[in-house]
Amino acid sequence: MRFTRLHFLGLFFTIVFILLIIKCTNPNLTLSHSLNAVDSILTPNQKGNTDSILVQSAKVDSIFLRTRASIKLVTNDGQPVKNRVVSVPTFADAFPDMNDVQLATAQRLGLASVIANRSEAIKHSDKLVYIGDNPFYKVERLHQSIPYLVPRAATLLNEIARSFIDSCASKGVGFHKIVITSVTRTQEDVEKLRRFNSNASEQSCHQYGTTFDIGYNKFERVNDPDGTQRPTEWGTRLKSILAEVLNDQRRLGTCYIKYEYRKPCFHITCR
Repeated sequence: MRFTRLHFLGLFFTIVFILLIIKCTNPNLTLSHSLNAVDSILTPNQKGNTDSILVQSAKVDSIFLRTRASIKLVTNDGQPVKNRVVSVPTFADAFPDMNDVQLATAQRLGLASVIANRSEAIKHSDKLVYIGDNPFYKVERLHQSIPYLVPRAATLLNEIARSFIDSCASKGVGFHKIVITSVTRTQEDVEKLRRFNSNASEQSCHQYGTTFDIGYNKFERVNDPDGTQRPTEWGTRLKSILAEVLNDQRRLGTCYIKYEYRKPCFHITCR
């Protein structure tokens, strides 16, 4: 008997119909197999908080894939928009994320192992991206870190920097850039830092490429090269604007932030 196209279609729809009946009578069958498959690749230590870290990282990815909203710089009657600077109630309360919280995420989303020294850093070049001075932020001269981040941390940094510029513009403040004061540290960097800074953690988030520091006492003024050279805005005002931007990002869940006292910076780890 010849197997025709009609026979093929009849067999195909019969199989689909049987599978549909199985699915309707056992609705959790596919889901349970999927969960078991995921569960089987996780070690016992990874089956708790690890899932929440991965779920949150997926949410952050979707946030950064959205089109950035354009800012409104003039009112309907053509007047410049000048929104108020509101800052946050207290910096310590708004940015309380301690090292242990940030470290757990850094170890899951960052480099699989710490970099021993500067010479070994080249071996991780496929996992890190270079960050340097650009139209959005300035990287100061680094002594205890190297200017590299994992891609998701670099994306977060770009978003913060661009949002800060937009926020300054919407508040009638001149063009300023944030200044990055510390980036990824090698194990050797951490050891040297601990020699003169007893508060520096041996288990530093900076070792995983997920973490960077933004100074809150220094900003880079950008002037028109052919125009009047203007001074940097009042530092407290710029710090307050930066705090607003960081508070928005933290509430979105894109990062953890600790307000540092001894070293004047916001210590930030991507999520």
